[in-house]
Amino acid sequence: MCNRVAIAWLLVSANLFCACSHQKRNMLAITHVTVIDATGAAPRSDTTVVVENDRIALIAPANTLSFASGSRVIDGTGKFLIPGLADMHAHLTGAGEPDGSRNFIVPLLVANGITTVRDMGGYLESLEPLRKEIREGKRVGPEIFFAGPYLDGNPPSFQPSLIVANAADAQKYVHELVQRGVDFIKVQSILGRDAYFAIAAECKREHISFAGHVPDRVTAAEASDAGQRSIEHLTGVLRACSNHEKRLMREQFFVTRRKKTAAQSRARQSAWQRELLRTQSVKFTAALLEEFVHNQTWQVPTLITLRNVAFPTPAQNFGNDARTQFIPRKMLAGWQGERVKELQTSPQDFALRESVLQKSFEIVGKMNTAGVRLLAGTDTAAPFVFPGFSLHEELALLVQAGLTPLQALQSATRNPAEFLGKLEEQGTIEPGKFADLLLLDGNPLDDIRSTQKIRTVVIRGKLMDRAALDGMLSAVQKFAAVH
Repeated sequence: MCNRVAIAWLLVSANLFCACSHQKRNMLAITHVTVIDATGAAPRSDTTVVVENDRIALIAPANTLSFASGSRVIDGTGKFLIPGLADMHAHLTGAGEPDGSRNFIVPLLVANGITTVRDMGGYLESLEPLRKEIREGKRVGPEIFFAGPYLDGNPPSFQPSLIVANAADAQKYVHELVQRGVDFIKVQSILGRDAYFAIAAECKREHISFAGHVPDRVTAAEASDAGQRSIEHLTGVLRACSNHEKRLMREQFFVTRRKKTAAQSRARQSAWQRELLRTQSVKFTAALLEEFVHNQTWQVPTLITLRNVAFPTPAQNFGNDARTQFIPRKMLAGWQGERVKELQTSPQDFALRESVLQKSFEIVGKMNTAGVRLLAGTDTAAPFVFPGFSLHEELALLVQAGLTPLQALQSATRNPAEFLGKLEEQGTIEPGKFADLLLLDGNPLDDIRSTQKIRTVVIRGKLMDRAALDGMLSAVQKFAAVH
C-alpha cells in the first residue's frame, strides 16, 4: 500500500512541485495531522493532506510523502483537521448597517471557520454583489446560498418580505425570485393556508425547493407532505406532538394576532405554553417523526436561538460576554433593550420557558434517534446570537440534546453539503473536493467544544493562519466600536 502511494505521489509531484512547470499552482501540505473527514470513517492519525489551488489533491500517510524545497508545509502534529463548517440558518443583511455584512458578519464567520452559509432571508441588492465578490476572489468569505425576501402574509413578520395572498401572488413572486437566481424559497409564519399551498405547488412547477417556518395555520405534517425541504426553529413541531394540535392552532391566533397589553400577551402566551406541554403525546410524536423521515423533511432546530431568544431565562446573562466587543454598538444597544424587557417576566414564566426549552431539546434527541436529518444553524444575527461564534455553541447544544460529537459535527459539514446537493464538491475531506478545512488544537470527537480551538482556516484553498484570523477579529472590533 505504501509503495503504491509513493508511486502515485511521485507522479502527482511531477506536476505539483516541479520547478519547470509552466503553470503556476498554489500548493499547501498539512502534515502529520489527525484527519476527521466527517464521512463517518474513523479518524486517520499521522496523515498528510495536500491542497492544490482550491481543491484537495491527495490524502496519504505522512511517512509516504516528501516535498520539494519551497513548498508550503504546515506541521499538524498533535492537531486535528476537519471540514469547514456550514451555518445553515443566517441572515447576512441583518447587521443594521449598509456595510455590516462585509465588515461585521462575514469576517466573524470566516474567523470561526464557517466556509458555507445559507442565508434564510435578506436583501438581494446586498446579497448578490456580496456573493459575486467572494466567488471572484475579491473578498474572503463563505460560499453563500440565499433565498432573498421572505414570502409571508399581511402584515409580514420581517423585512424584506413579499406578501402572498393568493395563487396569483405565489406564481408571480416564486417565478420572479427564480429569475433572480435564488437558491430556494423562504416561507414565513403569517402565510394563510391557501397561499402556502399555492407556493408549494408553484415551487414544484419551477423545480425549486422551499424552506422556512411552518405557518401558524398549517400543521407540521402538512408542511412535510407539501414538500417543505426544511423546517426552521422547530416551528409547529411541538404543537404537532400534542394530542390537541388543532385546538392549539386556533388558540395560537389569539396569542399572536389579537391586540393586547404586554401583560395580557405574556399571560396568554404562558397559558398556551402550559397547554402545549400538558398535551404532549408519545404516539403523536412518533407519528410525526416517521412522517419527517418518510418525506425527508430536514430540521434546523437553531437551539441557540430557542435558548437566547424564544425562551430566554435569567441564566442567559450576556453582560460580561467578551463577544459583545464584536457587535456594532447600535445593534448591541437594541439587543440589550430587548433583553431588559424580557427580564421583566415572572419567575413562574421563566420556569415555564425552561420547560418548553427542555422539551425542544428532548424532541431533537428523538429526531436524531428516529433518523430525522438535522442541520446546524444559528439564526445569526438574532439578539445575542453572535455571528460565527454561536455556531460552535449550537454544536455543543446538539450534543446536549443527544447527538454524538460526530453527528453534531456532520450537522455542520457533511449534512449541509448533502442538503444543498453539493456533496460531490464539499462537506467532507476527500480528494477532489474543495479545500475548506479547519486545523484544530483539540479533538472535537472527544469534546465538541474543540471546534472553537481554531489554529488555521483554509477556505477554497486560501490559507488563513492564526495571525490572519486575529487580524480579522481586530478589524471587526474596530468597526463595531464606531457603528
